[in-house]
Amino acid sequence: MMLTQKEKARLRELAQRYAAAASLPEQSVRRAGWERFNMLESERPRALIDQLPWNELNVDGCLDNQVEEPYWQRVETWMLRETYKWDHMRADMVLDPYVKLPRPVHNSGWGLDAKVTRLLMDKTSDVASQSMENLIREPEDLEKIHTPTLTLDEAKQAEIADTADDVFRGIIGWRFTGLVMHLGAWDTIAYWMGVENCYIELMDRPEMMHALMEKMTQGYLGMIEQANRQRLFDTREHYCHCSHTYRPDDTDAAQGLSQDAWAFGLAQLFTAVSPQITADFECAYMRRIFPRFKHIYYGCCDRLDDRLDIVSALPNVRKISCSPWSHREAFAEKLPRHIIMSNKPSPALLATESFDEDALRADLRRTVDAARRNGVQLEMILKDVSTVRYEPQRLWRYSEIALEECGR
Repeated sequence: MMLTQKEKARLRELAQRYAAAASLPEQSVRRAGWERFNMLESERPRALIDQLPWNELNVDGCLDNQVEEPYWQRVETWMLRETYKWDHMRADMVLDPYVKLPRPVHNSGWGLDAKVTRLLMDKTSDVASQSMENLIREPEDLEKIHTPTLTLDEAKQAEIADTADDVFRGIIGWRFTGLVMHLGAWDTIAYWMGVENCYIELMDRPEMMHALMEKMTQGYLGMIEQANRQRLFDTREHYCHCSHTYRPDDTDAAQGLSQDAWAFGLAQLFTAVSPQITADFECAYMRRIFPRFKHIYYGCCDRLDDRLDIVSALPNVRKISCSPWSHREAFAEKLPRHIIMSNKPSPALLATESFDEDALRADLRRTVDAARRNGVQLEMILKDVSTVRYEPQRLWRYSEIALEECGR
């Protein structure tokens, strides 16, 4: 993990840029606002932007990597993107006053390696159409699945710490980040089987799919136990599934236990199944996992307005996603008031041939009005943006319009 002098200079330069923004007094004001918001105190709606087509935003090379060492290139990318967002489309984002360094935790995997065929429309993009080969054709195939083993590489962690001290000394603090666990079992299963095959087997062989979910549940519980023994959970992370999670009751103690941490769950392919399937094949299992965590963010691109009574009853759920597939008025009306409505504006509004600001504003206003009418705490997170037609200014303008509508 040796860095050249040129790479160190690059990281120091970016750290100085990040530190200049992260040390602004405005950050503490923003952080306090999120704390009140997440505690359901009277606050205006919030807006965030994440998961972007970075290939389209790098029009002048401003996001090019110069660090070649793989681990530190990830850190370089993080600083580049955070400062870019702050400079151009900050919305309600907060920059923490330290550089985040991922802990080197090795995951052995589940024992199945997805076989995926990808079709790219733009070779510079990570967005692709994907087809998955079915790896679970018979109940016997479930024996291939094993609980992943999580192992902290302590020697590598010590090496990272020494390098961080050398690079960031006198500029900004740093800290290791831990696990924010992704509990989306059906995302993983979809990669093993393909979405269509999942649907077919849920109808034709539900007993096999129950056995699969039991296997996954035991695996998650096993990973949680391993991570707790090694104190791997991040109890001070303020970002979960693209949402700021600042709360005044956050623990500052670096205990690393799941009981003090956020996690997120989802079952995206269940948009096309009945609420009863969600209850039987998702929630019945998540009810055994979610109690291990302090807070849960639930949902992603899945439609949930027609099954809010089911998912909102899951343990420790604090935020639920209202995706573009959900009917937002029905969602706001049905959502229990102790849970935050985490709306996802449609990224298609930024992908049209010509950018229609009026249509965007009307869409955001409709969401704000629905939440306000029903007394619901609302955040709007623009994410999963595949394209802005190589016009980054669309995102910059979105940030301005979203803040205007949130403050209306």
